Amino acid sequence: MSDPQAIIRLQFLEEAEEYLGTIEKELVDLSQASDRRSQVDLILRAAHSIKGGAAMMGFNTLSELAHQLEDFFKVMRSGKNFDQSLERQLLQGVDRLHQVLQVNRQGTDPSPQWLESQVQPLFAVLREQFGDPQPDADLAMLSEEAGDDMRSLLFESEVEGCLQRLESVLQTPEHPCLLEEFAIVAQELAGLGQMLELSQFSQFCTSIAELLEQQPTDLRATATKILKDLRHCQALVLTQQINALPSQFVAQDQPPEGITLEANSGLAATFPQTKEVIHQNQITATRNSENIQSSLTVAEARQLDFTPETITTQTLHPPINATDLTSEINQARTVRVGIQQLEDLSELFGELNIERNGLSLQLKRMRQLLQTLKTKVRRLEQSSFELRSTTDRAATATTAVSLAGSGGSSWHQNFDILEFDRYSPLHLVSQDVMETIVQIQEITSDIETNLEETEQTEQSLRRTAKQMQGRLTQVRMRPFADLVNRYPRMIRQLGQEYGKDVQLIINGENTLVDRAILELLADPLLHLVRNAFDHGVESPQLRQSRDKSPTATIEVSAAYRGNQTVITIRDDGCGVDLQKIRQRAQRMGLDQSSLEAASDRELLDLIFEPGFTTAEQVTELSGRGVGMDVVRTNLQQIRGDIQIETKPNQGTTFTITVPFSLSVARVLLIEVSNILVAIPTDVIEEIIELNPSWILNSAGQTVLNLDETLVPLLQLDQWFQFSRPCPPISLDGVPTINQPTVLLVNQGNSFVGIQVDRYWGEQEVTIRQVNSTIPLPPGFSSCTILGDGRIVPLVDTFSLLQWIQNSNVPSRLSLKAIQPATYQLPSQKSILIIDDSINVRRFLANILEKAGYRVEQAKDGQEAIDKLKDGLKVEAAICDVEMPRLDGYGFLTQVKNIVAGANLPIAMLTSRSGDKHRRLALNLGAAAYFTKPFREPELLQTLQELIQVKQS
Repeated sequence: MSDPQAIIRLQFLEEAEEYLGTIEKELVDLSQASDRRSQVDLILRAAHSIKGGAAMMGFNTLSELAHQLEDFFKVMRSGKNFDQSLERQLLQGVDRLHQVLQVNRQGTDPSPQWLESQVQPLFAVLREQFGDPQPDADLAMLSEEAGDDMRSLLFESEVEGCLQRLESVLQTPEHPCLLEEFAIVAQELAGLGQMLELSQFSQFCTSIAELLEQQPTDLRATATKILKDLRHCQALVLTQQINALPSQFVAQDQPPEGITLEANSGLAATFPQTKEVIHQNQITATRNSENIQSSLTVAEARQLDFTPETITTQTLHPPINATDLTSEINQARTVRVGIQQLEDLSELFGELNIERNGLSLQLKRMRQLLQTLKTKVRRLEQSSFELRSTTDRAATATTAVSLAGSGGSSWHQNFDILEFDRYSPLHLVSQDVMETIVQIQEITSDIETNLEETEQTEQSLRRTAKQMQGRLTQVRMRPFADLVNRYPRMIRQLGQEYGKDVQLIINGENTLVDRAILELLADPLLHLVRNAFDHGVESPQLRQSRDKSPTATIEVSAAYRGNQTVITIRDDGCGVDLQKIRQRAQRMGLDQSSLEAASDRELLDLIFEPGFTTAEQVTELSGRGVGMDVVRTNLQQIRGDIQIETKPNQGTTFTITVPFSLSVARVLLIEVSNILVAIPTDVIEEIIELNPSWILNSAGQTVLNLDETLVPLLQLDQWFQFSRPCPPISLDGVPTINQPTVLLVNQGNSFVGIQVDRYWGEQEVTIRQVNSTIPLPPGFSSCTILGDGRIVPLVDTFSLLQWIQNSNVPSRLSLKAIQPATYQLPSQKSILIIDDSINVRRFLANILEKAGYRVEQAKDGQEAIDKLKDGLKVEAAICDVEMPRLDGYGFLTQVKNIVAGANLPIAMLTSRSGDKHRRLALNLGAAAYFTKPFREPELLQTLQELIQVKQS
């Protein structure tokens, strides 16, 4: 939406929705309030804010209805009796404003027919109940003591809200609707000044509106000056300095009104010698006040407590430090930000999290490469020492022969070899090699130092990102009260309608919940509360017959548990009748024998099935069989879970568990059937290395014996079967647990073990939704992206266990059994490359790996023999001829004496192309002979044929 006016109108409707919520909450609590006057004041301020803002925005119907409500509240404030009937009628009036607001949000106005039939009769009844407010009601409110001063109240609420909105617009880059927003606020405040009989303030705001109509050239500077002066006017009203209010806005900076030398004439007359001092301090105070008043809040202004008699003293001795005050003010200021902007920030942080994980992975690889480099350098040092010793022995022998041949004519003959070192060109080469090794050692040390510094920087980045994640999550949070504030009214109305006396207790109202989660929890929580009222709570007569209090209790609580938010809905009613569930399920066609054998948990899970209800008749509250299905469906969308605990004649507790955040999660990376998947850590209670002796078969079900407790065991490799072979997982490093592992999953009062092949570790990852017309397989909810770019599916354990249970036990639930298909994964062929040149080995390995082979390497024939003796299994070998220690011919001779190499096909690859070399190799048992350079397709075709011949 690009129209600035439309954006402002929608923002006002959001504010009006909050004001209506305030009115509704305070009305519900009004009958039990100890300080009724203050609550009525809150209601009155909210209604007035809606009236004035709606009029300025062009929502005339909304403004008119809010005006009528404001009149009713004025009468109520003057002492009108307040009972339940009156409360119900006022709440119905608030509902009508809600409906009008929703229509306005769609860009239309309510129809005259709807207003005539639904709104006007209700407000006519309210007008008969309350009558019209007295003409002097406003003046009476304005003449009361400061604590109830309506001017102060409105300047604390409405004016403060307007000024905060202006600050938000002024801080927005490029100021897309700066002129329009300031003009609207100026007109609104001018109307407010007329209502409060602040003629000077009204004229001041009118002069601002007239100036803005001329579209000043330096709009930003003018807007900043307007905001500063409006803050100054707000402070004057809050400190009861009405006469000091300005009546004309001046765009150029001038000394503020209200604090002048004339105002202190009494003090100047008494102490003439201080006149100059006063003047100098006034200049200083004026400059300080200009810095402070631009962001002065209501609370700070009230603390100044100015009176005409104390202005001079406080001017001479300013009691508040400007820096400290500005810091406190900035902490209290707020900015309204669009939801889409928060979503964009979350997406960007998700990308940052992925890149951060990628950086950690690269640093881990660098550390591994550095360790490899240090190992190679140590081996190089040993080789250098051996080279130096060999060089010294060779040089000594050469020098001795040289001296004997020279006949002793050289001056060297005067010294023995041990008395004077002799050097040859071989020594120079050896010395250069050793110096190069030392330089490599120094470079290695520098790399290690820089790597340590980089790792420290990465740790700092991780800490900062963690803090940023926490702050961003807090920004996305909304208090739990936003969801449950309307429940007291609902329960009270339901109680009056159905003759039940129910007390609703709400705990954890200030618990913060992610906005997206809160929106998806609205329907489930509403259904559960209504369900507790309808199915759980008994009538007062029945409760008394069961020795219970006639007043039932429904308790809704929210709290944190680890990285989860736990919401409980508890009632003290009759509990869930399991026998009634069995009877209802049998009437719906489920097998009777399966129902009799089903556990309590399985029976309770049936109430979440579509169309299932235990109500005998359909009412507005229940009986349609859709409410509890919505509960489970919505919870699955946010990776939530719900558990039920019930006791006959004691009550029922529904426990909802949802993640703290939907965008970032900690997961366990596990491997099943060569597939890497992620499981959220918040559903895992324990990780156990599997001992095969623990696996038992009990009543046809695989279970795990853990400390004499039998836990159902699900072997995922029986279910994770796919129509194509999956290559082995290749990740940096080694698995944390490189053997079959069991993950214990908490399912309320019981545990389920999930067997996986390997456990690779734990990571904090970003959750990404999969947008595709093809649905994800059962048991998967979304995916994540690892640091190396690998996409990993995220397991929804609740859906996965439910799918497996439904597929495994078709008679208990309505789903058809799905038998896991079996596929035989072909094994990957291994080739052994034997060559003394590392470049040749790498080149051949690259070719073979692209062709789908797994490659093993040996630097000479002796190393190849040793590997084969140690149990290395390969399908073929490619061998060079000329190599140190054991050449190719020697390898062909010795490999036949090894069991693993008796039938091993060997292809020779050498630069020797003569027939003599070829015939010798073939006579020793070589299966093929290639010369360098070779043709790649021919080599691959020959290898394939050799492997096929061996297998046949």
